[in-house]
Amino acid sequence: MTPLDALGWFGSALLIFSLLQSRVIRFRLLNFLASIVLTIFNVLLEIWPLVAMNVVLAGINLWFLRKLLSARHDEKAFEVLEVGLDDAYLQHVLRVHRDDILRYQPNFTVDPDVPHNSYLVIHGDETVGVVLVQNRGDGIAHVVLDYVTPRYRDFSPGEFVWRKSGLLSGCGFNKVITPPGMVAPYYEKVGFRREGDSFTLEVA
Repeated sequence: MTPLDALGWFGSALLIFSLLQSRVIRFRLLNFLASIVLTIFNVLLEIWPLVAMNVVLAGINLWFLRKLLSARHDEKAFEVLEVGLDDAYLQHVLRVHRDDILRYQPNFTVDPDVPHNSYLVIHGDETVGVVLVQNRGDGIAHVVLDYVTPRYRDFSPGEFVWRKSGLLSGCGFNKVITPPGMVAPYYEKVGFRREGDSFTLEVA
């Protein structure tokens, strides 16, 4: 196999791999890189229609990437809606994503006899996450569930929920404690402090 053949195979494989991504930003980034590689490949072969197509695709992906990244830390990009724990739509979301939820929070359970504050995180008309916390009367929000759908894990809805939404202070909380045993926690990136196997945040 010549180096040129290898370049073509690599670009094609990267393009296919990009189409398998559920995360929006990751999909656009990999698709952009694949378009660049295939542009170079077709320039070397002087196949100009495919050069033009891949240049256009790279431009489209770059436009979407800039738009997505500019909204990544935009507090206007997300809304938090409070719902009851027995809300039918909330229960539907928990049921649909249960396997994925347990992948990141293996110990997740909900005791219906214990009061919870329940929130849906919304982007436009799309539900991107769920937050359940318990208020045990000590001003501490004990996190029961903090879940983001795969499509939006390259964004930062958690940063908005915990630091920008006013959600916690509006409910009288002054501290947040996450449950132990969470897989791949992101909390230190948004200002939490590790304490053993959990993370804490002092609410401003």
